[in-house]
Amino acid sequence: MTEKFQVQFLEEAAEFLHNLDEKARDKVIYNIQKARFSNDRELFKKLKDEIWEFRTLFNRTHYRLFAFWDKTGKSETVVISTHGLIKKSDKTPKADLEKAERIRKLYFERKNNEK
Repeated sequence: MTEKFQVQFLEEAAEFLHNLDEKARDKVIYNIQKARFSNDRELFKKLKDEIWEFRTLFNRTHYRLFAFWDKTGKSETVVISTHGLIKKSDKTPKADLEKAERIRKLYFERKNNEK
């Protein structure tokens, strides 16, 4: 099976993972790795426009990592994970969607300025 994309964690996403207990973190990372090779909406789902989420259910707790695609590289596709949260309800908090959008915009502005 071929990898569909690579994943990069921005600082806040990495910190979120780091602060989870070991078993939860291992499960989230396992699901992210699995999502890289499959089209499973239970693991990786489009939320709105350009924002996606990695999804993990572990011990009746919903973990979410927000992400977006960076397809500007010639050879590889990268999914950039912005930040995470532990979900308390079915509804995705609007503030977190907006935060992911802001981070995405900033990411591409910085990337374009580096050229």
